[in-house]
Amino acid sequence: DKLIIPPRTFKLGNAKEAFDDCDHVFSGRVDTNGQEHIYIETQGAYGYPMENGSLRIASSTQGPTAVQKTAAKVLGMPMHKIEVDVTRLGGGFGGKEDQATAWGVLVGLGAMVTGRPVRLVLHRMDDMRMTGKRHPYSSDFKIGLSSDLKIKAYSATFHQNAGAAADLSPAVMERTLFHATNAYFVPNVSVTAYSCKTNLPPNTAFRGFGGPQGMFVIESAIRLAAFRLGVKPRQIQETNLIKDGDEFCYGQIADRSQSISSWKSSFEKYKIEVLENEIKNFNESNTRFKKGLAVMPVCFGISFTNTPMNNARALVHVYLDGSVGISTGGVEMGQGLNTKMVQVAAQEFGISADRIKIESTNTTRVANTSPSAASATADLNGKALEDACGQIRSRLFENAAKHLKSDLEGISIKNEWVYVGPHKSELDWTNLIQKANLDRVNLSAKGHYATPEIHFDKTKEKGHPFAYHTFGNSITIATVDCLRGIYTIDAVKIVHDFGKTMNSPVDYGQVEGGLVQGIGWMTMEELLYNEKGRLLSNALSTYKIPDIYAAPKVLEIAELETEGHPLAIRKSKAVGEPPLMYGMGAYFAIQQAIRAFNSNYEAQFDAPLTPEKVLMALYSNLKKVVPEASINAR
Repeated sequence: DKLIIPPRTFKLGNAKEAFDDCDHVFSGRVDTNGQEHIYIETQGAYGYPMENGSLRIASSTQGPTAVQKTAAKVLGMPMHKIEVDVTRLGGGFGGKEDQATAWGVLVGLGAMVTGRPVRLVLHRMDDMRMTGKRHPYSSDFKIGLSSDLKIKAYSATFHQNAGAAADLSPAVMERTLFHATNAYFVPNVSVTAYSCKTNLPPNTAFRGFGGPQGMFVIESAIRLAAFRLGVKPRQIQETNLIKDGDEFCYGQIADRSQSISSWKSSFEKYKIEVLENEIKNFNESNTRFKKGLAVMPVCFGISFTNTPMNNARALVHVYLDGSVGISTGGVEMGQGLNTKMVQVAAQEFGISADRIKIESTNTTRVANTSPSAASATADLNGKALEDACGQIRSRLFENAAKHLKSDLEGISIKNEWVYVGPHKSELDWTNLIQKANLDRVNLSAKGHYATPEIHFDKTKEKGHPFAYHTFGNSITIATVDCLRGIYTIDAVKIVHDFGKTMNSPVDYGQVEGGLVQGIGWMTMEELLYNEKGRLLSNALSTYKIPDIYAAPKVLEIAELETEGHPLAIRKSKAVGEPPLMYGMGAYFAIQQAIRAFNSNYEAQFDAPLTPEKVLMALYSNLKKVVPEASINAR
């Protein structure tokens, strides 16, 4: 009765036997705290009864169908009588994927009981106290290496703090297992996860969805092994990067892996050895301040791990004046989804984006939606939108060919003009639409998309759950003030696998935001509860989040040149969640700086690495006392 669900284990090879053949075996413990979402606007909803006995709910949710379905069950109404509309969120990060449902249901219940509109918006402190966070984890690992630094065996046990009820904890736990080996190939793996029931409010989705917690454990294991063996962590990392043909511990074979190429590209572009020499020289000439460097590769699977959720629909109307209205099941929450959807429609029709309006996300226009999550929203809804636009375009081409007395194969639309082969015709976009309407051509379409080739068998814990993986590599440099325990992130230099990005400003912005959010989780965001599970750090005065001063002083992002992936929309890979993992580099860079000051420092892997923890680490087991005058001098 202490577990939310039975434990699950992913295995590859035989880790137990493989440990016996390893030249070096190390074990340790890793703890990661939770993280508050701090979306700009708190949870809120507005419900009002309609004249025909139905109900309309305006909800700040990433999952409008979940609100609709739950409200229908609570109110004893069929789903078609409940319309959920999402105009904007004011931020989400996963905190409004499942937990927005309660507030939507409450206003719906109030509206139907009173027959009057009901509005609910949580106060910030109430929101922080009542809602779930990123899941804290306590994990144990064991890692075995050969003399040439190959990881031959790896095992881990993850204890997830789920809170008092399931919420999305089982799915989060599952993704932890999927990402237990990050960007590395390990031939013998055994990883087990437990979802533990506690007295906290139920924890929930947060950007990364369990993946970061799993990846942080193997990265910590590599750092411990490197310290004990007296080698650089990057030597172990580079030796074990996954490549095409290697098998993940859940059975999927790596394909189009960019792990090695992003690693090499970042080292060449940012001159890793020069950076290391600069840090070495700085540390030799400074007593009070020390620098550290960490390399953080990322490999993140893109798709819902629950296969049936990987589908979407879109509705497109072309109006008589040539303007276009589009609706999808995706929710815009600041990630640039709507911008990309307008791009897709504009490119499909060959028209200006100014002609296109994207509607709010609405369960009456687009039903049975999956939540906007798992970094898959643009891919799923973009592909559905391509399908809908493609249907209308085909009809328009047939009609244009008839009027222009041309073969269908030669028809195209460029810059709002119809072309026959290379020649511009007399038909522009508006005339094309008007002629099609006179010929009674259907100018509306409903598109559908389901990700192909994905599957997973939970009875065997094997399959092909992800459409593709997103890769990248970062180099992080941090400086620690060894007198006060405070630190600054000097630079983060990233090479990221965008595929063939369809919108650089949007995608680069996602990397920037994800990185800083990851730095916050790793360094300063500390949740404190009393013994009864009541949140003590329930305001921004007691819960510290990264501001402009916590962001890297220098941030460089470079695009890894690839051909993209065909299952990504316009071959532009998902970019929402993977960049958060680059934030782990800040943690390990600070640790390296601590070790430059205190060579006897035995790393404890307990995130966040707050200034208090840094100060204690700087002077724990310190053999040589640094004179006060010396440490104040520089």
